[in-house]
Amino acid sequence: MFIRTENFRDFTRFYPVVTTIIAIQLSIWLLVFLFPAIGGPLFQWGVGVNFWISQGEYWRLVTPIFIHDPNGVMHVLFNSFSLVLFGPALEQMLGKTKFIFAYLFTGVFANLLTYFTESTMYSHVGASGAIFGIFGIYIFMVVFRKHLIDQANAQVISTIVIIGLVMTFLRSGVNIFGHLFGFIGGVALGPIILRNVQPFSIWRNRRAPRNDDSIQFDPNRWNKKRFSIKKYARPAIWTIIILLVVLGLIARLF
Repeated sequence: MFIRTENFRDFTRFYPVVTTIIAIQLSIWLLVFLFPAIGGPLFQWGVGVNFWISQGEYWRLVTPIFIHDPNGVMHVLFNSFSLVLFGPALEQMLGKTKFIFAYLFTGVFANLLTYFTESTMYSHVGASGAIFGIFGIYIFMVVFRKHLIDQANAQVISTIVIIGLVMTFLRSGVNIFGHLFGFIGGVALGPIILRNVQPFSIWRNRRAPRNDDSIQFDPNRWNKKRFSIKKYARPAIWTIIILLVVLGLIARLF
């Protein structure tokens, strides 16, 4: 459930929403980090600042979910890695639309409660509220929907959540209320979002084999030899993103 055995191509095909979210947040971080003249204004426009939210800039309750501190490479990498591990199973179980709703709802809920609990000039960025929202949904499974998660994976996610919550209070510069309210939002959303869902199964990602042994005529057999842009587009994009991350890290070191 939380062990990724898919190759890159299968991962992007089976879990398109998780792939898109990771691509968006990495792309924005790289843009801000490598091209501050362009990315800087975008960062300032999207960062969650309580004062500007109070002035009617309500989009700042949403945009911080996809924006990370350009000087905090470990933050964006940790959130992306968390999505790679814990997002796919939930995307399959909920489906694309419900997963997007759950991710945005818990992220916005965390940012909204941060607005009400922190000072006027408090600012924040990062997907951690939505990540902890995912954790909250899993914990609801562990406690109230045991048929959706086996004991081994229940122990894994419970351990991760405990460590995450403890580190929330031990690390400096962390949006504590964002983590807590994101988690609470996930737990509260659990009974609604998990209604009528099926447990995660790796076999649902596999295409059913053909039972017909007869020879079938394929009208597109000649087209298969043609070069397909779609086939190579996503791997190329991800390769570029990874290279930009490496170049950015090298630039920071030297």
